[in-house]
Amino acid sequence: MRITTIFIFLVLVCNGLIAQNGEVVADRLQEFQRIQSPEEKLEYFFASPFRYTESSAYDWLDTINVYLNSAEKINDTTAVLSYKLMQSQLYNDLGDYDKSVAIAKDLHDNFQDLGPRTKEMLLNILDDSYGKLKLYDQQLEIRKQKREEGFTENITFYDVYANIGLYREAMKRFIKEVKPTIADNEAFKLAKFYNQVGDFLRKDNSARTAIKEYKKAEGFLQVYINNTAVQKTEQELLESSLLKAKLEGNIGKCHVMLKEYDEGIPLLERSIEELTDFGDTNQKQQLVENSLYLAEAYLNRKEYEKAKKFLEVEAHDLSIDYRLKKNRLLASYYDRTQNYEDAIVYYKRNQRLRDSLELNESSILKKQLVALVANEEIENSQQLIEEQKSANERIRSEIQAKDERINLVFISLVFTLLGFAGLVYAYLKSIKNQRLIAQQKHIIENSLIEKDSLLKEIHHRVKNNLQMVSSLLSLQTKNTRSKAAIEALEEGKSRVKAMALIHQKLYQNDDLSVIEMQGYIESLINSVQSVYKKGGHNISITIDAEGTELDIDRAIPFGLILNELVSNSFKYAFPESDENGKIYIHLRKNGDQGYFEYTDNGVGLPDDTDERANSSMGIRLINRLVNQLQSKLNIDKTNEGVRFWFNFS
Repeated sequence: MRITTIFIFLVLVCNGLIAQNGEVVADRLQEFQRIQSPEEKLEYFFASPFRYTESSAYDWLDTINVYLNSAEKINDTTAVLSYKLMQSQLYNDLGDYDKSVAIAKDLHDNFQDLGPRTKEMLLNILDDSYGKLKLYDQQLEIRKQKREEGFTENITFYDVYANIGLYREAMKRFIKEVKPTIADNEAFKLAKFYNQVGDFLRKDNSARTAIKEYKKAEGFLQVYINNTAVQKTEQELLESSLLKAKLEGNIGKCHVMLKEYDEGIPLLERSIEELTDFGDTNQKQQLVENSLYLAEAYLNRKEYEKAKKFLEVEAHDLSIDYRLKKNRLLASYYDRTQNYEDAIVYYKRNQRLRDSLELNESSILKKQLVALVANEEIENSQQLIEEQKSANERIRSEIQAKDERINLVFISLVFTLLGFAGLVYAYLKSIKNQRLIAQQKHIIENSLIEKDSLLKEIHHRVKNNLQMVSSLLSLQTKNTRSKAAIEALEEGKSRVKAMALIHQKLYQNDDLSVIEMQGYIESLINSVQSVYKKGGHNISITIDAEGTELDIDRAIPFGLILNELVSNSFKYAFPESDENGKIYIHLRKNGDQGYFEYTDNGVGLPDDTDERANSSMGIRLINRLVNQLQSKLNIDKTNEGVRFWFNFS
């Protein structure tokens, strides 16, 4: 994967070196200089998120300043506006948020004279810079203005809650606001979504749970990368490689938090190496975070020289939390290497930072939180006012309609009086009927409870009978000397266990009609691993079936299909070593349509698979079970390992 990342990076750099007229240019900065119009320069600048790959942000800033000075000398107001916007964004990228805000606020004074695209760029810069400066009340004002200008429909709050340390609340709002906007087939968006959920959990010190979310993100990212049916642009390839590097670093940080240093160190080192290849200023914070966590891991493994190397990272423009972390690690390094004088220096620095934090930042954050809640209450109040206005309009219409029907009401009153006697009679009769209905309902409810108990007992007994069959097969295995017969009996026992597990899940559920497949698949894999005691325990298995439920008619074929596929992977896919083995299981059902996919990165199927299909018990059984689901099995042998998939209804 490391070689693949470098190859993609080199291809993209080479593509960036060729201009449209065929001439070779040095990088994006020189391509930018070749553009004549300031407006086109502006669009090119903001459309190049990886503009610092070849030239640094300082090089860009020097170039923009030259253009800005020339435009100011000839009083070209349109060009001045474009270059100041780029200048503000560059200061933001360099971490000088005060200067970025000062330039942007100067432009904001003439906001109504700007064009729609320029307004949107300006408000985005102010939004980001205010957030970095922790001026959340002013950030929310900018977001309200973005909504008023039509650049966004709703004001989001989850990132502000995260910035003030309320990560659980931020995660709830993020899931509520973002998840409904992503379709089930948008694998890359789902990968970024679960990476962000993992970030919230990691920052809330829930590292173990965060790893699960990051693993989900890795699964969706792999699906996106393996999807050769969709042509990907240069930008999309870069973004997928960047997200992969970030995910490795995030998982590595979680392992360090859990004191699992052997697992975390290689992931962090690989992430740092890949992120460094991008040469992008925007990834600096991620690089610093990874370096500090890697230094912490080496310190705890007493590899002090390696730790010192990663503690030399610049962290002065990061948050106070990371500056505190760096000082704490340096103090620990000097303490452990018996340089107590330097250790005391860093302990004192941390104490001064904490005092400053307690005196200033704590009160500021409280004020920002009050402003946030107040803004949110104002938004809710405005929405309630609008709803109340609509309700008042409806009430007026209803009153007018009632006035028009008043004559009909008087006429109907006469008929109502005549029918009153009949209603009294009907009411008395209905009371008697309701009593009979209540008695019958009680009888039916008791019958249903008894039926559920009987069904659970039936499933329990079926499970016990299947376990007895499995035990008989085990006894037969012990009395059989033929290796082929033993293997056949073990396979039969595994299939019986797969069916028994279905009935076990049913009688354990409150709902006897469906089975929750995520838990069932996990239990099934544990069962298969118990059969193959010498293999399969080092394979990384990713199961993506959360929230999917199937009835027993579909669950049993799926259980037997998975039993065959996992057994085959354990037996044949990794003949030499399963240290780097991976299995990915994906099961989704949306309404009447469903999709199943199974992949492993083993040695793959032999070339004569199609010829063996007629003689192989496993392949024939899988094909029949897929046919039972009214579908057709697809097999992909072109990539590394093997991939099975089919749709079902």
